Amino acid sequence: MGEAVGILEVYGLVCAFMAADAGAKAGRVRLEKFDKNKPANADELEVPLLVTIKFRGGISDVEAAMEAGINTAKGITGIVQSHIIPNPTKDTEKMLIIDAFDKN
Repeated sequence: MGEAVGILEVYGLVCAFMAADAGAKAGRVRLEKFDKNKPANADELEVPLLVTIKFRGGISDVEAAMEAGINTAKGITGIVQSHIIPNPTKDTEKMLIIDAFDKN
């Protein structure tokens, strides 16, 4: 069985770093590359950049990391979405390595 993945989308890069740090301290997880998204209504948002954090590890560790990350993010700029995939398919695994930080 593969590793679980926790996907946490938050507002802003600082919030992402803080939530990722809290999550990494709460469970035995590793972090995949962050991803970013500038939504169409970015000019209307207080923080115009969405950042996705990906925690990888055993399901209980990912759950602990996600809980800590969510609680931290809620106290900064907030969360957009959060999901845990207990056993991603091979096709999902391919999508998890995609990130937009290297693109203009």
